[in-house]
Amino acid sequence: MSLVTHPLPALSPAEAATLQWRLVDLIHTHFDGHEILQAGDLGVVPGLGRPRTTARVERVLADFFGGEAAALVRGAGTGAIRAALQAIPGVRRILVHRAPIYSTTRSTIEAMGLDVLQADFHDPEELSRKAREADLALVQHARQRLDDRYDLGEVIRTLRKAAPGLPIITDDNYAVCKVPAIGVQLGAKASTFSLFKLLGPEGVGCVVGAADVVERIHRAAYSGGLQVQGPEAMDALRSLVYAPVALALQAQVVQEVVDRLNAGEVPGVACAAVANAQSRVALVQLCEPIADRVLEVAPRFGAAPHPVGAESRYEVAAMFYRASGTMLADRPDLAPFLLRINPMRAGADTVIRVLRMSVEAAVKP
Repeated sequence: MSLVTHPLPALSPAEAATLQWRLVDLIHTHFDGHEILQAGDLGVVPGLGRPRTTARVERVLADFFGGEAAALVRGAGTGAIRAALQAIPGVRRILVHRAPIYSTTRSTIEAMGLDVLQADFHDPEELSRKAREADLALVQHARQRLDDRYDLGEVIRTLRKAAPGLPIITDDNYAVCKVPAIGVQLGAKASTFSLFKLLGPEGVGCVVGAADVVERIHRAAYSGGLQVQGPEAMDALRSLVYAPVALALQAQVVQEVVDRLNAGEVPGVACAAVANAQSRVALVQLCEPIADRVLEVAPRFGAAPHPVGAESRYEVAAMFYRASGTMLADRPDLAPFLLRINPMRAGADTVIRVLRMSVEAAVKP
């Protein structure tokens, strides 16, 4: 028995450290030593429309991710996707992968009254044909289905060749600082993601990409209540420094957990696989349909029972959770057998111990 998945490539700790050092080098470039020790300013600065510190942080993020400009937005990843979609004029038809659309993204699409076109992103011919009918393409970087395996760069190249003027927005949530490149670095018009998922403060998202898109976002968010204030921006930037290495270590633990489970270390586990569902996690298939019971008892042994911000600063303990609905859309029969385990900051020994104790407790009469 095996689970077949196609996880995204992960950065090694050495590669992640290089990413951290590059970000800190950019901070040295854009801030003087006194400024980086300050909390940051507040308010709608005349002529700028946002705090000076926020604008400075946005410049660092644009340079770090290879975009012309960047905007910090309210609403974390969902707010970033919404802001980017609304910043593209004249959109009526949006092209997405033939898969369940993430629920909050679907709400934005419905609120905007967009017609949804679907194409199998694994099929270049269908993707090219549908691209010529669309006004905008939204590509999710993380996997939506168990059998998803498309390469983001190849999808973007296919779209640009088939429809050269088509705006491409990528949802890079769950991928930023984990993979070698995100959408904007691969040719998309803009990348969107949550900084809350990257150890930053609650509710802060980012759009990085073309200057015209970012300028429209800034104009639309001119109100003071919509600003990401200077202290929040500085908090997000400082926190981002620590994310790449933490996430690379987490990816190493995921792989070790999967290897040890497939070697038979925990009785009652049939198999395990690394998957980007949505975060990089260990998908664990149990021998018996007791997933709900395992999830019920796991918090007794310290496991987090649900996400806060999906790898936020609050999520230290390993999370034992149900498999995502989008992943189970094609295989609902797996739901009673499948667990999603994200180690967060825990080591493999901790994850294995908690899983063993949880399975044992779940099968006791």
